[in-house]
Amino acid sequence: MTLTDYLPVYRLRLRTERLELRMPDLDDLVALADQAAAGVHGPDFMPFLTPWTECEPLERGRRTVTHQMSVIAGITPESWMLPLVVVHEGQVIGIQEVGAKEIKATREANTGSWLALAHHGKGFGTEMRAAVLEFVFTGLGADFALSASFEGNRASEGVSRKLGYKADGIDHHVLQGVRRQDNRWRLTRADWEAHRKHEVAIEGLDAEVLASLGLGDAEE
Repeated sequence: MTLTDYLPVYRLRLRTERLELRMPDLDDLVALADQAAAGVHGPDFMPFLTPWTECEPLERGRRTVTHQMSVIAGITPESWMLPLVVVHEGQVIGIQEVGAKEIKATREANTGSWLALAHHGKGFGTEMRAAVLEFVFTGLGADFALSASFEGNRASEGVSRKLGYKADGIDHHVLQGVRRQDNRWRLTRADWEAHRKHEVAIEGLDAEVLASLGLGDAEE
């Protein structure tokens, strides 16, 4: 037996022009932790609802490893999040998450991501989100993809707009004692098709993987 027999989602690969997205092994988690330790965002803007980056580099890396291991351990057909590492030229440069609850009924999925600071501004954010959107719409047959970004996160908002998302309301959160506006974004299948520019190859998405994510023959 191999890991993919016990966790079929490890068969999954998403490939774009420059990137590969995959479930992380232990070496990938170490590489991801190194990138987190090196820095994820500037000091003047906190993009995360949970300010996990506000600590020393070693602790930031440790938090990355333990959090992603807990996310992997929590995958069930009813509720799952796939923490896909983003690999460019053999190097892990960030993470692209995609998740859903009761996707068989809701037909919608959520995404979130971060890139190491050294890899900002190179179009990777758009390309990696495009990869999971292909997975969500073509691979899983979803109708909607959802995202959110704090007001002022122009990079994330720019990716959403570029890929065809439309504003879907706001939420308020208290972060570090301050009220922050969280802008919700929704992408329909029609808008995704109209803005689809990246070619994405989906590998390893077989019946066992679909079943592990709450989808099977009955959904067709």
